[in-house]
Amino acid sequence: MKLTRIAGDCPDGVTCPTVYASDRGTVVVQGYTLSADDLSEITLPSGEGAVEIPLSLLKEAARAHRG
Repeated sequence: MKLTRIAGDCPDGVTCPTVYASDRGTVVVQGYTLSADDLSEITLPSGEGAVEIPLSLLKEAARAHRG
């Protein structure tokens, strides 16, 4: 899978939450993994996970996608 960064930039050079476009026509989100305790209101099916990203990153990604 080829990924292209859409949004997210860490000033300290360490990886952080980021949004990528894939060559499969999908979006990949890198964020902080949430535990089952964090997700008490939803149930994830097998094979899925949940990550947390700042709302500002999602807004940045939407602006970048619109061009």
